Amino acid sequence: MNDFNGVRTLKNDRATMESDNNMGIDNYKRIFGLADCSAASRSGVSVLTLETGAESAGKRKKTVGPGICRKAAVALVILVAVLALMLTACGSANEKVKNAMTKESYYFDTICRISIYNMKNMSDEQAEKAIDGAFRLCADYEKLLSKTKAGSDIYRVNHAAGKPVRCDPRTISVIKKGIYYGKISGGDFDITIGKAEDLYNFHSENPKVPTKKQLAEAAKYVNYKQIKINGDNVRMTTKKGEIDLGGIAKGYIGDRVGEYLQKQGVTSAIVSLGGNIITVGDKGGHPFRIGIEKPFSEQSEIVGFTEVKDKTVVTSGIYERYFKKNGKLYHHILIPKTGEPANTDIQGVTITAESGRSADCDALATICQIKGKKKALAFMEKQKGCSALIIDDSGKISKTASMDFTAS
Repeated sequence: MNDFNGVRTLKNDRATMESDNNMGIDNYKRIFGLADCSAASRSGVSVLTLETGAESAGKRKKTVGPGICRKAAVALVILVAVLALMLTACGSANEKVKNAMTKESYYFDTICRISIYNMKNMSDEQAEKAIDGAFRLCADYEKLLSKTKAGSDIYRVNHAAGKPVRCDPRTISVIKKGIYYGKISGGDFDITIGKAEDLYNFHSENPKVPTKKQLAEAAKYVNYKQIKINGDNVRMTTKKGEIDLGGIAKGYIGDRVGEYLQKQGVTSAIVSLGGNIITVGDKGGHPFRIGIEKPFSEQSEIVGFTEVKDKTVVTSGIYERYFKKNGKLYHHILIPKTGEPANTDIQGVTITAESGRSADCDALATICQIKGKKKALAFMEKQKGCSALIIDDSGKISKTASMDFTAS
């Protein structure tokens, strides 16, 4: 499937949805195992919002094959709209979904999707205006925080050869949060992992397996302590150090987008930035149901769901972006000390918290992957206001005491 660029408005139109994806309602029922309108026990998405009141919206970001991240959200948005159409037929109490405004765009190397269900003076025009403003905010943050966009704050710091670079206060805020999680994780989270990540080239069609020598060399420049902040200036104490905010930036941006929508009068919405879900309010008086995917499932089966209102849900796993070489799997979650993929008993992690903490959930999900199940659960029990669910390499589900989860 081709990458999707630009913004697209979704329509709850059966003919449009079927022609776009060349797949009808019956096929979706077969894939999802839907016996009737109330039995949505499966989904074709990584994190699918199965909203109470039998409506749905969601996201997918999955990588299969030689390091290629399939931008499957284009098909997903059709798939989601089909489910919404199917399920709203169950009763007039759910007619509001027909007035939902959903648009998507492409930022941060992933499909970004926003659905507004209700807002002050709700109309298609008002909702679309709010979403367009949110996407402009995403674009602004990408220009600040991307390590690959020439002229961004992070790009300039990485290419300054150790000299101080004046940065936007928002950039400094994200960097400081990254440093904080580096400290409390004992170095398991490190925003200077960039040099090691570059060696694998996960985002290309031809990823590589670096040599031990290459990894050892890159590891010399992976240490968050090399970042020095003085007022609005940021510098690296090693000339070859490289910041990569990929493990925390989407969460931070998602938090800001949620805040922006609320300022526009939005009272019910879902923001999906790759593996980061932010919910604004609830859906018609009921919490949103967020489905959690079974790692490496052929048709993106879900293992169950969590119910949330005004919360963020972040899912991360070794199945999201990876490639195989000589029968060995190489995924994108790297150990800072060695630059090698984390080899623990965890395949997937879901972290939840109140809205405004998606950046925290982002970092915590990575930390859990690297620590392994036992240490991760003990670590998460100490993180006030955050809950965790872990799927290990045997498929067993474990969670912290505060995690809301219903198995499918």
